[in-house]
Amino acid sequence: MALRLSGGAAVAPWRRGRGEPSLADVHRSIPVRHTGATWRKGLAFIGPGYLVAVGYMDPGNWATSLAGGSRFGYQLLFVALLSNLMAIVLQHVCARVAVGTGRDLAQACRDAYPRPVAWILWLFAEVAIIATDLAEVIGTAIGLNLLFGIPLELGVLITAADVLLILWLQARGFRWIEAFVIALLAVIAICFVIPIALADPDWGAVLRGFAPTARVVTDPDMLYLALGIIGATVMPHNLYLHSGVVQTRAYGDSPAQRREALRFATIDSSIALMGALTINAAILILAAAAFHMRGETAIADIDKAHFLLAPLLGSAIAPTLFAIALLCCGLNSTVTATMAGQIVMEGFLDIKLAPWLRRLITRMAAIAPAAVVTMLHGESGAGKLLIFSQVVLSLQLPFAVVPLVLIAADRARMGDLRAPGWLVAVVSLIAMVIIVLNAKLILDFVGMPTWN
Repeated sequence: MALRLSGGAAVAPWRRGRGEPSLADVHRSIPVRHTGATWRKGLAFIGPGYLVAVGYMDPGNWATSLAGGSRFGYQLLFVALLSNLMAIVLQHVCARVAVGTGRDLAQACRDAYPRPVAWILWLFAEVAIIATDLAEVIGTAIGLNLLFGIPLELGVLITAADVLLILWLQARGFRWIEAFVIALLAVIAICFVIPIALADPDWGAVLRGFAPTARVVTDPDMLYLALGIIGATVMPHNLYLHSGVVQTRAYGDSPAQRREALRFATIDSSIALMGALTINAAILILAAAAFHMRGETAIADIDKAHFLLAPLLGSAIAPTLFAIALLCCGLNSTVTATMAGQIVMEGFLDIKLAPWLRRLITRMAAIAPAAVVTMLHGESGAGKLLIFSQVVLSLQLPFAVVPLVLIAADRARMGDLRAPGWLVAVVSLIAMVIIVLNAKLILDFVGMPTWN
């Protein structure tokens, strides 16, 4: 194995120089116009927001949205909206930290905190990525089962081959990765138009579902699913991912250029996340209209939802479109989780692994529990594991959000892009809400099984 030189000393190829950015092979690789029409300059920034949006509609999100819609009708639409607004604010702050410091969130944490603290934060970030990958493994395996009849156990093992997709896309360049993700997002959106039209939801009830309800706090079962939706929407790995991929743009270093880059990055992520809200809401609306309103109030498994769509909606195409969308979600999440894993490991530990090796390690950590659960408990166990993975993500959120807030408010690190007081207050409130809800969840469910 070849060695490279760093400061005159031979070092192992997995070591990184402290000044080297994450995703170094694509860092500042996409040119940005510095003159001309504003819309032309903005085009160069379209892409990272859609990579982030993938994390807001992954297979784990499907499980929680289907369970929430079938059990509580349209009432949890407010939680989906609230989660999305939280996500827009948090992703803006991620972009602000990236542009302001020139570092991704993982690197910024390594710079800001003592090594033991940074290692603890890294550990929690890795747990979140494994939980994310767990949802992708199960979701992709279910999609393969629904479309091609492949057994779940075999489908779980097949998902390890997704490393070939990652390598192929990375070899073609970062814009190819973005194009692949956006294309699959378009397919997902199209796949929901027909089922929702066939379900014929009560649009008045849909609008009322976006209004807040106190029941989400007083009902432990609803709170559990609400936290699952938050965990599936505001995902810890997305905070690290966005702060890394924003820096693929060669936006310049002057104050004006950095402010312009932040503005375009915020527009890109906000539009993409509103699209993610549309798809998330569509999943919940479909579940409420097709299942809850027809007396099927215990749909927690994706495969069960798939098989019930045809008899309830009277069309054979609806379940097929549902399965295609699910498989597209799994493939998309595979790409973005890989990049997030690279950013987290490189940023916190200052080491660099080959993408295929990093992907294989993370995927094996997710495949093991997924394989055990599917073999022992079958499809029902896989569905419950999906929802549980989303609650785990929600419990990890404070360990990413709190450092994000502290760094964004640090003038010494952020300079002229330091977050203003009102923004720090809003993000602090979001962090507080998440922490309080998580504490209540633990108190309500300690020593209890997951919801029935």
